[in-house]
Amino acid sequence: MMDSTSQIVWGVIFGSIGFGFFLYGRKQRAVVPLLVGLALMVIPYFIPNIVVLVLVGSGLVALPYFLKI
Repeated sequence: MMDSTSQIVWGVIFGSIGFGFFLYGRKQRAVVPLLVGLALMVIPYFIPNIVVLVLVGSGLVALPYFLKI
């Protein structure tokens, strides 16, 4: 469960970005943004450490830029 305020805030930030990626990927029929969006919406529930959450979330946000399929 989410314990601290900063974890909730980072979860909302990454969830919002993930929702945008998900909508973009669904509309453009692009697999990478769709899957990254799903991952960004789900990972805040499973990563309790804030530093790891920010690192993984930032990596996922950058992934569609570098991986174009």
